[in-house]
Amino acid sequence: MIFRLLRPNPSIGTIQGLYGAIVAQARLPSFYLRYGVPDTVDGRFDLIVLHLFLVVERLGQGEGTEARLAQPLIEAFCRDLDDNMREMGVSDLAVPRRMRGYMEAYYGRTTAYRAALASGGTLACAQALARNVFGDAAPADGARLLADYMVRAAQALGAVAVASLAHGELRFPDPETIPAMSHG
Repeated sequence: MIFRLLRPNPSIGTIQGLYGAIVAQARLPSFYLRYGVPDTVDGRFDLIVLHLFLVVERLGQGEGTEARLAQPLIEAFCRDLDDNMREMGVSDLAVPRRMRGYMEAYYGRTTAYRAALASGGTLACAQALARNVFGDAAPADGARLLADYMVRAAQALGAVAVASLAHGELRFPDPETIPAMSHG
């Protein structure tokens, strides 16, 4: 029993790789320059949440080991948030309260994004992104463009075998390749 606790978890490298790819994608300048996502702490949070949501949803479609990677991936996100808040000087007493708020935001957004994707069109995605990422009631061009990207990213991840994703094979579409006027 104790030896199992001391043995390294083989999925740690996979989790770090997947989370690193999510953060790298969310930090692409195109989202901030071309799509108009606010280049703020909240804007960056929202893009990480969007990409994390897409990967967690795809992992959740797997069985066994693949599906069990979703929770450690969310935990990596939580550790990253905690570390970043502390680096920004948030006091030890304030971190738990802020974490609670961020996690409520995460789960609220994932619920909205799941429903929007299930509707089958980019309009519902644009509406959810307009509210959550851009703070607007009605989707403007940036929200529509990000919705097109979201749908294409979900399709691209859907084309990857969950077992491959669980082994760290993660590719998102290039946000520069999404046509500016594609409002399907």
